[in-house]
Amino acid sequence: MIQVQAIDGLLLREMVLAGAALLEKNREMVDALNVFPVPDGDTGTNMSLTMASATREINSREFTRADEAAAALSKGALRGARGNSGVITSQLYRGFAKALAGVEKITPPQFAAALQKGAEQAYKAVMKPKEGTILTVARVIAEDAVRQAQAAPEDYDALFNVILQSGEAILRRTPDMLPVLKQAGVVDAGGRGLLLLYTGYAAVLRGESIEDLMPDDVAVDDEAEFTDNHDAIENLKYAYHTAFDVRDLRDDVKEEDIDTFRRRLNRIGDCVVVEGDLTGVSAHVHTNEPHKAIEYGIELGELTNLVIENMAWVRKEAARAQEEANAPQEPPKPYGMVSVSLGEGFSRILKDLQVDGIVEGGQTMNPSIEDLQKAIDSVNAETIFVFPNNGNIILAAQQAAELSEKNVVVIPTKNVAMGIAAAVAFQPDLSAEENAQRMDEAAQRVRTGTITYAVRDSDFENMHISEGDIIGLHNGKVEFQAHNVHDVAIELVKAIVTEDDGLITIYYGAETKAEDAKALGAEIEEMCPDCDVEVHEGGQPLYYYLIAVE
Repeated sequence: MIQVQAIDGLLLREMVLAGAALLEKNREMVDALNVFPVPDGDTGTNMSLTMASATREINSREFTRADEAAAALSKGALRGARGNSGVITSQLYRGFAKALAGVEKITPPQFAAALQKGAEQAYKAVMKPKEGTILTVARVIAEDAVRQAQAAPEDYDALFNVILQSGEAILRRTPDMLPVLKQAGVVDAGGRGLLLLYTGYAAVLRGESIEDLMPDDVAVDDEAEFTDNHDAIENLKYAYHTAFDVRDLRDDVKEEDIDTFRRRLNRIGDCVVVEGDLTGVSAHVHTNEPHKAIEYGIELGELTNLVIENMAWVRKEAARAQEEANAPQEPPKPYGMVSVSLGEGFSRILKDLQVDGIVEGGQTMNPSIEDLQKAIDSVNAETIFVFPNNGNIILAAQQAAELSEKNVVVIPTKNVAMGIAAAVAFQPDLSAEENAQRMDEAAQRVRTGTITYAVRDSDFENMHISEGDIIGLHNGKVEFQAHNVHDVAIELVKAIVTEDDGLITIYYGAETKAEDAKALGAEIEEMCPDCDVEVHEGGQPLYYYLIAVE
């Protein structure tokens, strides 16, 4: 039972860490809730990576006030947001933080109101919100939470009972709102990920271990990975990165002594991580008194793997190097282009088309908002066109554009073939508005087919798909299946190509041999004598072919 009546910054951090850990441990399960049985279901991965960035920020120092912790959480989530699910998660935390401005300790009504503000912020961030998604789950939970908090304004136990019960209830209803979910026999993956976060919150407040909440079929990592990113620390209050392991603990050391050790490190620095038990402890702290950290560790046992690094000196050296790199820059050119790519072949093609910035990413690893921002910032141009080249990256690209001080125009390309068409359509003598329209029209004229394999058994419309079957997607929808790649490719071309088309481009993936792709191209050229057929190496993972027609 939850006894607390208010949540401060330290407790909020523990709640978020538990939620993020529970999400990470269930990441593959959430990924598996993909509507289509293709090998790129990445909702769980994107949400987990977003939360990893959020937890790094909230761990950067000890936030005692709730509003400061929430602001750090929002900042970290936005910086590391990946994919639509990650961006929506970051917006939930952005609204959550806005609602808590000026709040030192969160009461149940304030917590519920912050959830509601988060849902509102997330809806605003999506151009065409769909019901039956994470947005619906967040909104319904928040609405029920507000009603409960109004009825019992001092009862966190009742509030979280309602949050979790409401979440499960609305999650079960998502297949009724989105037919594709019902057809695939799954609930919304983003909604499940969000409920895992809230379940972790409740576990901390109830004093439960998240290990007790794990499904039997989910593997558990023994240790959570801590990434110490010194470059992400804006104001370097403590100069010395200090880390060590404590082994062969003294016989009189107790579990509470490890907790005391953690508190002592918090008093002399920040970015404190203390993990382990009586068999051994790993410690990390940023401090101006590394000798004290070492002394505290020696009181527990023997030190090994000791590392002390002067971050201030490293940063000064980096600043000097940056100054040299920033020496008088040429004036910005009128236009620049940034594109997401998912293979070496595509990257070469994009560079040949004068695309200035290439961001590696794609189906299984969507780039974060920060990745896109860095690419945009690296281009010395007044107006920058961005090609996301994946429907799951468009929202992140739009958020990166909003955060940039430059004039950034996102062309909503859903695959690399559309991005290439957009880049080809660029004309340096036209205005930004004319180019944006021209590029978008060129991208939208491209029709695509992709070929991959099924990662699970599935029934889709009139097809029964078995794990390992070769499947063809026409404009993102599964329409063909067979036992070999060649047959699916031929069926796709028959379905896509019309008598008005003049160009068929075949991009072959990393797992496809060049000679097989050329043979397929020759066969398609015979099938479609009125079309030019080009074969290029795409180098994309997981997908044997991307076929573009225009």
